[in-house]
Amino acid sequence: MSYQGMHSKLVQRAIGSANNCHSEFADTGANGTEIPIVLVPQSIFACCCPFQIAVQVPSGPFILWQKWHKDMGNLTPGVRWIWPWYNRISHVVTKATITYNAPAKACPTADNIMVNVDLSLTFRIGPDIDAAKNFVYRLGANRLDALLSNVTEESIRGLVYSVTHDQVNDLREEFALGMLSTLNSKTAAYGVQVMNVKITEVLLPTELWQRLERTTAFKTKLGEQEKTHENRVKVLQDEHVKTIQTINKENDRKIQNVQAEQQRFVIERREMEEKASGEARVKEVNAMSKADVQMKKALGDEKASKLTARQKAENKLKQAEVECDKMKIDAEQQARVSIKDNEAKLKVSESNAEAMLARAEAEEKGAQALEEKRRYELEWARIGVLQKMAGQSGRRLFISGDKGRDIMRDLVPQAQSEKGKLAKVSSNPYRGP
Repeated sequence: MSYQGMHSKLVQRAIGSANNCHSEFADTGANGTEIPIVLVPQSIFACCCPFQIAVQVPSGPFILWQKWHKDMGNLTPGVRWIWPWYNRISHVVTKATITYNAPAKACPTADNIMVNVDLSLTFRIGPDIDAAKNFVYRLGANRLDALLSNVTEESIRGLVYSVTHDQVNDLREEFALGMLSTLNSKTAAYGVQVMNVKITEVLLPTELWQRLERTTAFKTKLGEQEKTHENRVKVLQDEHVKTIQTINKENDRKIQNVQAEQQRFVIERREMEEKASGEARVKEVNAMSKADVQMKKALGDEKASKLTARQKAENKLKQAEVECDKMKIDAEQQARVSIKDNEAKLKVSESNAEAMLARAEAEEKGAQALEEKRRYELEWARIGVLQKMAGQSGRRLFISGDKGRDIMRDLVPQAQSEKGKLAKVSSNPYRGP
């Protein structure tokens, strides 16, 4: 949609029906420079019919519609049945990415050379319906065209004027980045997004271009001559290097011979030094050997004397230990004998004590038995007397008072026995029955 050397023009067109929007967006006009970005449909039934039976809403672009000339926002694609005359599709705005060509002719450089610069930029309207409404009602196609044309030409002329003619091509990338940020800062508020800016071509005047071409050819030929000269210089330098290398090799060979002679003399001197050193070392070794022999002999005598003295000391020590052990053994034997005697005496004493205890217990037991026997005999004698007294016939005895009570106690020995037992218990409370 852009042509090299031809300035693009953004336009807003009136169309008969919204269904023709795609073909109208593709139509670039008679000279091929027009770029329609907004279409305004004209209804043929607005004056003669109060409504349309069906209205086809195309898909793809932003569709803005109005009711009683009031904006109602986006209209979704599809068929609208019974479309009244006070409703209308007001604007059809393209969503496509637009390529806009803005060439600047006869731009003076810093050295007053007129150059032609062809600039191409891409932009789109969006990304949503609010951005499209903002663009339609606040800016429009014609004012956007004037804005892009003025900003791009002003920026191009300012850039070209800041450099000389041989530096224009070097500022393409830097200029494109600066121009992109500048355009976005001025168009973003109206719903326009500039995505890319590119300088497609920079053309110098024909005569200057031809001179520069001849200059370039001369520089190329001069470069070839310099390379040929450098090649010849390099050949001469190589020959010179070879000659120097030959001389250096000859000198190195002579130096090697001298160094070989020097090394031979050094080796002979070292051999003589080693021979003298060997003889001195042999004498030194012999002297050290003799000294070692004498030293070892003295050490041997010393060790022998020490061993003899140590053996005598050990013998005396062993004798003393034997005597001590003998005395210790005698003392231990005497202690054991004394212990055995004492143990035997202790056992005899314990046996005597036990015998005495057994004898005492036997005597105690025998005394109790004798006492019981005598008591038994006396009891039987008393009972016999009472029996005689009770058996006297024809005589009645009346005994009262203490004598009567004594006689009654005697007649009832069991009560007396129980009374005696109680008296014993009361007299010895810690002894069992």
